[in-house]
Amino acid sequence: MADTTNFIAVDIGASSGRVMLGRWDGARLALEELRRFWNGADEQGDGHLHWDAPRLLDEIRAGLAAYAARSSAPLAGIGIDTWAVDYGLLDGQGRLLGDPYAYRDWRTQGVPAQVDLIIPPERLYAITGIQRLPFNTIYQLFSARGDPQLAAAETLLLMPDLLGYWLTGRRVAEYTNATTTQLIDARTRTWSVELLDVLGLPARLLPPLVEPGTVLGNLLPEIRDAAGLTYDVPVIAVGTHDTASAVAAVPGLDQQSAYISSGTWSLVGVELPAPILSDEARALSVTNEGGVGGTIRLLKNVGGLWLLQECQRQWEREGQMCTWPQLVALAERAAPLRSIVDPDAPEFLAPADMPAAIRAACRSTNQAIPEDVGAMVRCCLESLALTYRRVIEALERVTGREITTIRVVGGGSQNALLCQLTADACGRPVVAGPAEATALGNILVQAVATGHLPDIAAGRRAVAESFPQDIYRPV
Repeated sequence: MADTTNFIAVDIGASSGRVMLGRWDGARLALEELRRFWNGADEQGDGHLHWDAPRLLDEIRAGLAAYAARSSAPLAGIGIDTWAVDYGLLDGQGRLLGDPYAYRDWRTQGVPAQVDLIIPPERLYAITGIQRLPFNTIYQLFSARGDPQLAAAETLLLMPDLLGYWLTGRRVAEYTNATTTQLIDARTRTWSVELLDVLGLPARLLPPLVEPGTVLGNLLPEIRDAAGLTYDVPVIAVGTHDTASAVAAVPGLDQQSAYISSGTWSLVGVELPAPILSDEARALSVTNEGGVGGTIRLLKNVGGLWLLQECQRQWEREGQMCTWPQLVALAERAAPLRSIVDPDAPEFLAPADMPAAIRAACRSTNQAIPEDVGAMVRCCLESLALTYRRVIEALERVTGREITTIRVVGGGSQNALLCQLTADACGRPVVAGPAEATALGNILVQAVATGHLPDIAAGRRAVAESFPQDIYRPV
């Protein structure tokens, strides 16, 4: 490791997290997992779903200690990315005022309709360009009006910014993730004073915005020393929204390509130089999220592998232990196109029993009921592939671009059946990989910020040279 420049990427999703070591030798990138840990929201005594944020900090500390135990080579940087929209509240002394709420919590039920009565959806989209999702931060904050914690808070920090604050002592909001709050003006790239005023939300809580690539400061001495590191390490605000980091690492991404960042959620989109805030874009429910390097990620959130993950959890509770390869093998043997559901239907957001919810949806639409495991998995994957087709066709209409290639990154890029179904449904070749795009994009931003890469375009070329990709052609 002494002959490489070494970076740490902390990549935390809604179901798991990793501390990854990235090594750059001037031509190629390599990744190594230092620590993997479970993540998930738990129902607490108040009846709400919360994240255990301090435990995530402990896992980061453990990952840094794992690096220090194996290498004396200095780290060139540390970057953190997580899922979007959720936040922690700090008091005047910088203490966390309770565990952060989780976006799947029920507290925002009915809230978007309440907000619609104050500011029309058309105006909200014209300002922010963000897809209307019930768990967006704007709705979480509106639901929290009157909450004593909100009244007592001095600062609101989104999850990656909260972890970055604990590592450096600096309170900021990184731009790519801040756009997902639905409180950023898409044109000015600043907090929307109009929205905060009309909704009565406390502007005093919102920290200064910073761009991806901003050096927040060195790792605090107490964190550094406890991990066994003997040198200063800069902590860098990367594309802290995990999708922003993933898109930054998509090799070959051009004007004729759409990307799918495939995991618990599927983010299907294109990269643009500026937002599209038209009525057509709003009607198609596409979102303009901030990207790395001054770009916009025009995309749509799709339910993703959440359906299948929750089915697997339910089967495990019932004593059926199936690995992912086993599930895919069963789906390959199942009859095609017998049952299709909408992955974004509200009943799939947080059901107690996902297979039961899917069967109920099929029953209500007079389709064949997927009773066995193979049929259920096939239903989930085909439903996703057909949804991807609808989104890509919508993106073509909104942008006026012809999309000829689909580039899939993330965990779903390793699912050969889903990739082939996507190629078949969309009638376009699918280029799959790398699976670890989020960690790679995290590292690319750090490498650019520290002068080890000239720009993201060079980083994407390095990713293409460093990691294999598989091509699936429609049949």
